[in-house]
Amino acid sequence: MNENVTAPLRARAEIDLGALKANVRSLRAHAPGAAFMAVVKADAYGHGMIPVARAAKEAGAEWIGAATAEEALELRAAGLTGRILCWLWVPGGPWRAGVEADLDMSVSGLWALREVIEAARAAGRTARIQLKADTGLGRNGCLPADWPELVREALSAQAAGLVTVTGLWSHFACADEPGHPSIAAQLTCFREMVAYAEGQGVTPEVRHIANSPGTLTLPETHFDLVRPGIAMYGISPSPELGTPADFGLRPVMTLKASLALVKQAPGGLGISYGHHYVTPGATTLGLVPLGYADGVPRHASGTGPVQIGGKRRTVAGRIAMDQFVVDLGGDEPAAGDEAVLFGPGDAGEPTAEDWAVAAGTIAYEIVTRIGSRVPRVYGDTDTGKKSTV
Repeated sequence: MNENVTAPLRARAEIDLGALKANVRSLRAHAPGAAFMAVVKADAYGHGMIPVARAAKEAGAEWIGAATAEEALELRAAGLTGRILCWLWVPGGPWRAGVEADLDMSVSGLWALREVIEAARAAGRTARIQLKADTGLGRNGCLPADWPELVREALSAQAAGLVTVTGLWSHFACADEPGHPSIAAQLTCFREMVAYAEGQGVTPEVRHIANSPGTLTLPETHFDLVRPGIAMYGISPSPELGTPADFGLRPVMTLKASLALVKQAPGGLGISYGHHYVTPGATTLGLVPLGYADGVPRHASGTGPVQIGGKRRTVAGRIAMDQFVVDLGGDEPAAGDEAVLFGPGDAGEPTAEDWAVAAGTIAYEIVTRIGSRVPRVYGDTDTGKKSTV
């Protein structure tokens, strides 16, 4: 981590860890009776997994959630203590390393249970596992018809001292769509599958199904633990549910770049590949040194919003791999002046949701896809510290 944050940067993603901690506290207030899992998969949705995990724990998160074993092991290697759940496994995965790192490992089928049992034998330690139920998402998880066999074998392994079943859990398909009938159906199925497992002798520490929208709008889904993902980063899981401000949340990432070039251009000049934009008259062009290699979606060519000099602009022509052009009209900023692609919106700058609309996607993708060529500059309003990664 480099403490020098004064050097000019081609581009930067400013990460407000103070806002992140405030979001954790706000989300905890929505589910005061449940433990909190901070989901930091996919490099914390592009925000930086290790700094975010540390900040979330400082704000009171009891659990950390990662998708892959590699992510969870990286968290451990960085010194993150306490409970870490990881849930996306493939045959031959690093089960033994997970056992030895004291991870909670999700099991969705017999093959996974049998591999973690072998890893526990090899490590000479009891593995912590959580059984995942497919209650209607149709993705990862054990279907109701297969649940009795999975529960039976897990209990047998637990009796032999090879595993401890620490949790029962599932995931919603449509919790971000208010009133969708699958929400009630999945909740009923989850309760039934939990009741069956507990009736057979499973005594989980935690039962959990609530993601960001569940945490924010469905208190009946909170059970023992909630797992906010995108909401922790200050982005609404769905515009239909409300804005970040409606839920007391603040966007954590601001994406900026320095103008690489400002030049006068005549009318009739084709801009970027394919000449999908042609200057309507004499104008000023600004070159923003960010492109789809940095995660700026090419689908937002001609529609992506950018703030320069306090004014909203639109991407002119196609977004290229490393750069795109903005038609500045009669304004003449200088090379090196700041272009803001998205942020909290306080000063009229676009938000990640604005870019999602422009690209025909969701705000999750906008922040998560910002690549490693863009340095993360961390600031913490709680401590006043700044650093660059």
